[in-house]
Amino acid sequence: MKMIVGLGNIGPQYDSTRHNTGFMVVEAFAQKHGIKIKTRKMNAKMGDTFIDQEKVLVVEPTTFMNDSGLAVKPLMDYFNIAVRDVMVVHDDMDLPIGKIRIKDKGSAGGHNGIKSLISSLGSEHFSRIRIGIDHPDQHHSVVNYVLGRFSKDQLPEFKIATDNAVNALEDWVADVSIPELENRYN
Repeated sequence: MKMIVGLGNIGPQYDSTRHNTGFMVVEAFAQKHGIKIKTRKMNAKMGDTFIDQEKVLVVEPTTFMNDSGLAVKPLMDYFNIAVRDVMVVHDDMDLPIGKIRIKDKGSAGGHNGIKSLISSLGSEHFSRIRIGIDHPDQHHSVVNYVLGRFSKDQLPEFKIATDNAVNALEDWVADVSIPELENRYN
């Protein structure tokens, strides 16, 4: 079994915000594969399916971004999912819009959702797909920027990143290695 976790914040006020990039990507993946993300369990919404005989669990924590680990760790324990079988999708201000970066471990890099996961899992050895949302200009605070929505000009580039991330998730489910994914998508 593989678990794909999208990071974001719950509630309609956060829909389609830059900080909900993880939710938007896993929802695109789920839609493509006919997965309904509706079951509520252990502080998360989730859905599952089989893709080429591999069971895939798609998860959106309902704990808010900064406490994502409080949802993910209990689900991993309940379903007996190893850290190597978890892929986390999240926003990254250090990447331009339209770019994605895949890596198999690393620090939180200032991202509170990742910080929560590292704390709850007791490890930074989980794979992730970072989706670029760009940095705010000097006229916007970081908080207002990440909780804002993409501009009309940014949406085409975000769509490219989403499509690439969905393709990368499909390849990961098909057991393409992280180094190979890095070569294909980074």
